[in-house]
Amino acid sequence: MELTILFGTFTVLLLIGTPIAFCLGIASLATITYLGIPPLVVFQRINSGMNAFALLAIPFFVYAGDLMLRGRIAEKLVAFAAALVGHVRGGLGLVNVLSSTFFGGVSGSAVADASAIGGLMVPQMKARGYPVDYAVNATIFGSVIALLVPPSHNMIIYSISAGGTISVADLFTAGIVPGLLLAMALMLTAWLIAVKRGFPREPFPGWAMFAKIAVTAIPGLILILIIFGGVRSGYFTATESSCVAAVYAFLITMFAYRSLTWDDFVEATLGAVKTTSMVLLLIGCAESFGWLLALLQVPAKMILAMQAITDQPLVIFILINVILLVMGMFMDMSPLIVITTPIFLPVVKAFGMDPIHFGVILILNLGIGLLSPPVGTVLFVGCAIGKITIAEAMRSSLWFYLAAVIVLLIVTYVPAVSLFLPHAFR
Repeated sequence: MELTILFGTFTVLLLIGTPIAFCLGIASLATITYLGIPPLVVFQRINSGMNAFALLAIPFFVYAGDLMLRGRIAEKLVAFAAALVGHVRGGLGLVNVLSSTFFGGVSGSAVADASAIGGLMVPQMKARGYPVDYAVNATIFGSVIALLVPPSHNMIIYSISAGGTISVADLFTAGIVPGLLLAMALMLTAWLIAVKRGFPREPFPGWAMFAKIAVTAIPGLILILIIFGGVRSGYFTATESSCVAAVYAFLITMFAYRSLTWDDFVEATLGAVKTTSMVLLLIGCAESFGWLLALLQVPAKMILAMQAITDQPLVIFILINVILLVMGMFMDMSPLIVITTPIFLPVVKAFGMDPIHFGVILILNLGIGLLSPPVGTVLFVGCAIGKITIAEAMRSSLWFYLAAVIVLLIVTYVPAVSLFLPHAFR
């Protein structure tokens, strides 16, 4: 009965449009009241969930990415990507994905990536005769790369949701190869579609111009090295690295590029505060929800249920992937991370999967969910930029989905793809 109240209350509130954080908190309060536990426990767990030092990294990484976005660093990275691959058949599609790879290492956010790169690339691709649905899909699928490479704040949320026992540095490192693999798969897909449809090439700018463009992109690319190098070397913690990244982003956009206005600075600051408030409330309420899941032995029951279906780990992992893909179609990414981690992490550990490996699978899987109707946040952003409907965007999405799912399967069943780099740095 307790589980019925917990999940029933959560589902009903979700269906009537209640914000996720309140769904989690109210469902926890209703269940605890039924169990006869003092309601004060809910608020103690919420406070405990938000009172984690590692969470400070999230607002500063968000702040650094927003400063770089409003300081128009994305324009420099897009120009660099265009100089690298623009001369290939269907070059603007490849430029779109490669730009997302570069900017993802700065923003750590799929929505920010889609907004910045899409705002620059989709109009250019439309003007050059590319179908809008192709331009939108290249943009939104490329934005998922930002979720895997440092400084993905979703990796930090996963670490906190797992009890803070998983190294953020290891998670950042583990996402690099899968992120690059996804980038290559999407670029190959974009190129194959371009060849089939006869999309144009872009002229090579010449080596002198290429060198000039590369130099202007270097300050933005250095931020990637600061974040990853500082955390991985142990010179910075993730939180300290986020602070350094924010200061660096402010200095280069304000004084090196001189592209950050006062209004941009104020909007970036307020945006970081707003995002942080939403994330902290969500994590706090999810802590009380997760505490109840443990109290009611949901992970143990899930393991027994999975074992009743099959005792083959390979089948278990594909079942979990399918469940996550379906859930990702109906809920946003951050809430799903904090809800599903306490449930599925004990399951995959019981079947021999490394928690770092599962973190990469979870992030990539739910990232694909951001592109899937009916509640795909990044899909809506891309359609708004391209001024097309979701139905129109679906016309050329199949091959991009196929590429992303193939990468997901490789990451799931070849652990070395995720674990090679973390092990090499130890």
